[in-house]
Amino acid sequence: MPHVRAPLVTYDSSLLDHMVVGAESAAASTAIRAASVLFVTALTAAAAQVAFHLPFTPVPFTLQPMLVVVGAAALGARLGAISQLLYLGLGVLGFQAFAPSAILPQGLGRLLGPTGGFLLAYPLAAFVAGWFAERGFDRRYLTSVLAMLAGQAVFFIGGVSWLAWLMPAGPIGFEAALNAAFYPFVLADVVKVFCAAAVLPALWGFVGSARRPKIRKY
Repeated sequence: MPHVRAPLVTYDSSLLDHMVVGAESAAASTAIRAASVLFVTALTAAAAQVAFHLPFTPVPFTLQPMLVVVGAAALGARLGAISQLLYLGLGVLGFQAFAPSAILPQGLGRLLGPTGGFLLAYPLAAFVAGWFAERGFDRRYLTSVLAMLAGQAVFFIGGVSWLAWLMPAGPIGFEAALNAAFYPFVLADVVKVFCAAAVLPALWGFVGSARRPKIRKY
């Protein structure tokens, strides 16, 4: 009996789910998923190395938030969160995963410092963006924007809350936290979201066209 590739479905699945549909075995499907998670983890660590430090805030400007939400939208909620837990684990173990900094420590100390709220929000932000993507928000541009803005909101809530009330070295208050972790970044991050939101619909279109049967004209 010939191997039949299952058709694309509309909801409750991620782009990665459709990319592994028709894998020759469960082991092959698992290997592809594991490799995809590790790939997003590695990209997150690589994006951290492109950091710009502003003189008025200890929080560096990086490409990580955009990459986290795009990667999670492709992987789905659970695998997206796992990719970011692995990323944090690499950083805690001392690998060069966090953004380079002359004032912020590497390792576990980074999670306890002023950027810890953003970093600890990565898994949850990935889960939120992936959850919306699994429900079809990543198929169209405008809804993809909403999914990624939801993930981006988690970053800001985590980062501002940490600085304002939770940082072990001493909270700085809500207004000061907004000045340090929200106002300098929100416009640029929203612009990045509007740019990144086009990626997933384009990939969906590519996957759909690749699986559409070719019709010969005679």
